[in-house]
Amino acid sequence: MPHRAISPQLRAMTTKKPRPVLAIAFTALLSLYLLTIANTTAASTAFSNSHTPRLLVLGGDVAEIVAELGAADQLIARDDTVTFPPTLTELPSVGYLRNLSGESVLGLKPDKIIASHAAGPKEVLAQVEASGVTLTHIQLPRAQRPSEPPSMQAELNSKIRQIATAIQRDSQGEVLIDRLLPKHHQVAALPELRGLNVMFLLHHGGMTPMVSGRDTSADRVINLLGANNAFADFNGYKPVSAEGLVPAAPEVVIIPETGLNALGGEQGLWQLPGLALTPAGNAKHYVTVDSVALLGVTPRTPQALLDLHRALSDIHHSEAP
Repeated sequence: MPHRAISPQLRAMTTKKPRPVLAIAFTALLSLYLLTIANTTAASTAFSNSHTPRLLVLGGDVAEIVAELGAADQLIARDDTVTFPPTLTELPSVGYLRNLSGESVLGLKPDKIIASHAAGPKEVLAQVEASGVTLTHIQLPRAQRPSEPPSMQAELNSKIRQIATAIQRDSQGEVLIDRLLPKHHQVAALPELRGLNVMFLLHHGGMTPMVSGRDTSADRVINLLGANNAFADFNGYKPVSAEGLVPAAPEVVIIPETGLNALGGEQGLWQLPGLALTPAGNAKHYVTVDSVALLGVTPRTPQALLDLHRALSDIHHSEAP
């Protein structure tokens, strides 16, 4: 039988050893495994990027700034001082800002907590931090002079930046600071209300009305507007008797709207012992304010100062000879 020549290509095909079936199967399984890992990682990353943190705020000032920065949708709870924006009052409350409990705060399982500098007690905040929840405790900036508090503008800007960083919205924070700058300039340009004697009356339902002395947020506002605090001879907030009210001779009463309502309105205000015998009582001069906006150092504070100055100035000029 004649010899038949085999081409080199055919010889290569016939002499090549077949790949073992096991090796082929292993390669296929390895490829499938690597593809599964890649898909799982991508899905995990996508979830991480889209997951909205469960944010709890402690302090009306903190809540307002978070809302101004466009992160109100992250909020799951608040404390009792959070009243603005009004929609936030629908959130569950964990109690009063200065008397919190670890159980009420941690029971809502927040991912992150932003607490006002006034939040407390400090033992509860330490318990919260030890639990592993991310806690941002707002710190006040240092004053230029140790004997004085920081300016309201410096304090507000510092709060905005700290909160913006905590919720990863630094650029929005700078935009908010720039937007408020013209209001700060207007406040700085206000003429002083020299010679106007005013008192700030604090009242909540179920408590004795108290007046604001020096080294209080209300005293700070009165001084900023250039008026006189009728009760600057003592520190803090204290009840005052008729014997104390009459010689102090306030010409205007500044009272939070919630406090006036708790007294039963204007009629209840002038029924406080001794107040009707003061120049303010005689002329029925009082101004209602939003205490959080005015005293809380929030984005609404500059406008609240402008509004209060306008109201006090009208009264001051009406009494001028």
